[in-house]
Amino acid sequence: MNVEVNVEVNVEIEQHRIRGACFLPSPNCNDRPGREVSLLVIHNISLPPGEFGGGHIAELFTNRLEPGGHPFFAAIQGLQVSAHLLIERDGRLTQFVPFDRRAWHAGRSSFRGRTACNDFSIGIELEGTDHLPYSEAQYERLIAVTRALLATYPLLSPDTIVGHSDIAPGRKSDPGPAFDWERLLAALG
Repeated sequence: MNVEVNVEVNVEIEQHRIRGACFLPSPNCNDRPGREVSLLVIHNISLPPGEFGGGHIAELFTNRLEPGGHPFFAAIQGLQVSAHLLIERDGRLTQFVPFDRRAWHAGRSSFRGRTACNDFSIGIELEGTDHLPYSEAQYERLIAVTRALLATYPLLSPDTIVGHSDIAPGRKSDPGPAFDWERLLAALG
């Protein structure tokens, strides 16, 4: 069954949350250590790998993923991760962590000589894989959200938008070659 989701192009941020977005609080976050948001990290995720839908990403980010639900889930049992936002294939947006808090998305990472990127970044997960094209709805939602983030957090700029692979080279490959960086950056002007 194909569900059509209206992707709102006018995104507003209030009190570090996207107004009207589904909010599922993740316990996998904490206070930022006094650093302002100055980096936006684009990721991808699918659970099980290469499969979409099913709500398993939200279960992972809220520590409710059943290890017996799939062989892969047993392998990641106890993993405590989150992101600020998830954009699903149909453009649905879920926020797990307010932007003023540190989500646990980047792991060991470095950007322009600064380590521990979780301390100063916002993490957006796209439901996808490195090699499958992302959906039109995902790009529309990502562009709208990114515009709102740039307008709200003055230290963010188009040159501080990176992939997970850029801050953890050799360890991470997402969002992968399927992601259209040119499209995102051109839309931001």
